Amino acid sequence: MPDKPREVQHVTIHGHRRAFVKVGTGPALLLLHGLGCNHTTWEPVIDLLARRYTVIAPDLLGHGQSDKPRADYSLGGFANGMRDLLTVLGIEQATVVGHSFGGGVAMQFAYQYPERTERLVLVASGGLGPDVTPAIRAVTTPGFHQVMGVLTLPGIRHVGKKGMQLMTALPSRHARDLGEMAEIYDSFKDPAARHAIRHVVRGVVDWKGQVVTMADRAYLTEEMPMAVVWGRDDTVIPVQHAGRAGELAPRSRVEIIPNAGHFPHKDHPERFAKLLHDFIRTTQPASYDRDRVRQLLVDGRAEPTPMATVTEITSA
Repeated sequence: MPDKPREVQHVTIHGHRRAFVKVGTGPALLLLHGLGCNHTTWEPVIDLLARRYTVIAPDLLGHGQSDKPRADYSLGGFANGMRDLLTVLGIEQATVVGHSFGGGVAMQFAYQYPERTERLVLVASGGLGPDVTPAIRAVTTPGFHQVMGVLTLPGIRHVGKKGMQLMTALPSRHARDLGEMAEIYDSFKDPAARHAIRHVVRGVVDWKGQVVTMADRAYLTEEMPMAVVWGRDDTVIPVQHAGRAGELAPRSRVEIIPNAGHFPHKDHPERFAKLLHDFIRTTQPASYDRDRVRQLLVDGRAEPTPMATVTEITSA
């Protein structure tokens, strides 16, 4: 963790104030956080990555210190926002790393702007299957905003957050991610944040689970280096989705980290940073070829074949 808080910078785009952290030098890495989180989820790995890369870690619109307007919270809208942020910062291309919901944004960014995406890294990503924790499905139900308004009243919120933090000490994989979940729960005290999260979730999840998937467009990653990282003990999005990603994108590199949950970059930051660096070091940035993409679209999707290399990391 850093010795002191990093400087959070702000830029106003389309009238909305966006917060981000930018550190380091070298090839650009765009780190996209998950639902209800913010750039601080990447704190354990930012310094490690900034030794070699220019790291940009934004707060997505509706999250953290960014504005929470009544606005477009679709995956396409988030991808547009990240394109605009990189443009303002003078960054033409980046390796895009997305965690959980941020993985869905990363996939959408790569789909909309392949010429600006050097590589794609999905960390415990959404968009690979229907399964998702009931806590996220609950956000889509009528009355969520009102119920959460009661549950985040000062006294109740304090007890609930403290209880979740204490439960992280339990010897159970189901308790592993409760520390992060406690921070997300605490963020719901802001009515604007609750409204934003509800709009975000309703765009990608219904009461049955995830409704947005990369399955029909995964073949377009054929020309783009792609890595998938998952914690073996993930209780938010099942680790089996990592294998699904390997089937959809047979040339991808799939890494399973044991003794890690939904936040493998926080559970094992040094392993995660090394894994990411090795992936970048051993792959060439994607080169956008309009004619090749046109032909892929014409030919359409082939039946997936499970050719991806799946590796479970066992050493420190």
